[in-house]
Amino acid sequence: MRNRFAVLIVFALAVSSALAQSAPTWTPPDPATKKLALDIFRQLIEINSTDSVGSVTAVSKAVQQRFLDAGFPASDIFLGGPNDRKENLVIRYRGTGAHPPVLFIGHEDVVEARREDWTTDPFQFLEKDGFYYGRGTQDMKESDAILVTTFLRLHQEGFKPDRDLILALTADEEGGKSNGVEWLLKNQPELMKAAFAFNPDGGGVELQNGKAISADVDASEKLYADYQLIVTNPGGHSSLPVPDNAIYHLADALQRLQNYQFPFELNAITRAYFEKLATLEPAQTAADIKAILATPPDPAAITRISVSPEWNSTIHTTCVATRLQAGHANNALPQMAQANVNCRILPGHSREEVRQELIRLFDDPKINVKYVDNGGGIHSGAPDSKGPPPVALQPEVMKPLEKLVAVYWPGTPVVPDMATGASDSIFTNAAGIPTYNWSAIELETNDVRAHGKDERLPEASYWKGVQFWYQYVRMMTSGD
Repeated sequence: MRNRFAVLIVFALAVSSALAQSAPTWTPPDPATKKLALDIFRQLIEINSTDSVGSVTAVSKAVQQRFLDAGFPASDIFLGGPNDRKENLVIRYRGTGAHPPVLFIGHEDVVEARREDWTTDPFQFLEKDGFYYGRGTQDMKESDAILVTTFLRLHQEGFKPDRDLILALTADEEGGKSNGVEWLLKNQPELMKAAFAFNPDGGGVELQNGKAISADVDASEKLYADYQLIVTNPGGHSSLPVPDNAIYHLADALQRLQNYQFPFELNAITRAYFEKLATLEPAQTAADIKAILATPPDPAAITRISVSPEWNSTIHTTCVATRLQAGHANNALPQMAQANVNCRILPGHSREEVRQELIRLFDDPKINVKYVDNGGGIHSGAPDSKGPPPVALQPEVMKPLEKLVAVYWPGTPVVPDMATGASDSIFTNAAGIPTYNWSAIELETNDVRAHGKDERLPEASYWKGVQFWYQYVRMMTSGD
């Protein structure tokens, strides 16, 4: 299996310079396309689609109306979900049927954003100093807007792809109990059938001081898991302290977790990722990368590589405390102490396996470690599920992608990668639809504001994405 992946990766990375020379030239969109794409982007940002008070349905209906106005048959548009706030939208763009469909997925919900935390109103689309501000400008309404623009633009031109194109805009990737991709696969599976899928909620071009360093395609991702740590105690008067204190038990366990590192591990995708990085990084770092690729890997090099949070998460399962709650009164011994531990698990390992490892690590019968199933979305799943294996890098996906990257970001390597977080791709991959996380969005590595304050996207990045996806879809489905 590893040899098969290696061959595919080498093939994808070795596209000839002759292909690059014949690729379309990167130019900004025409005024009409620019107006359309900006209007859609603004509209999506200014609809609050948080789980607490927002509505994914409002986003879906706004986009649905655009497709109806453009002349898409109502029979090719599905709107539905488990409740009136979580309705998903699926659009089918009819092709010749010469090949099986391609699926594009994108979540419409966004992370909570409080006005008092932001410099600007998070649900007002603002153009300022070369950036677009608003909740969802990086994650991931910019990509939703780009895909909607691409479908409408191709339809207006009368383009006939060699296969059906399916766009699914969905609920509750960021939270909530009604994950749209999961719901559609269970309740409307015929709508989602495809040879492969794209999920722009990941991947993209990393910039350092304006220079493109790598174009990352996520072909694997980690498994999400929350664990609840609970310690209970009879408590008592705080004037009579005893060693058996619920907070102390929990604190000791979290200290052990802080000092613990899960075993080093590579898979086909992460090995290929580091093999490519070894040709790009400075001499000392490249030497360390080669040392972790050796058999056996060098423990000292693993330690040095692990200083990088991104690389540490690439080579280890990670678990970190994210929430704490304890005690019931200032003058009483605590009767309960509780923490949430969030883990991102390497492919091939289950949630139950990690739970057992945490129990061994804490070595304290007072601590109850429970896998938390939040009832839906990324947080759901059977404890013994190990998640899908890495995705093979298919030439029909990678060849045109490599070709366009060479034009938009000359000299930038396309690097197969494993997402250290989790996305809706976990559902499509599990359903047998190989899914590639690729956004065509370029971002400075030190300005990633997804989920954070004053989320923003460079204007130039958006327009490159608009043009890239338009050309990429045409190239991939033109029958050439």
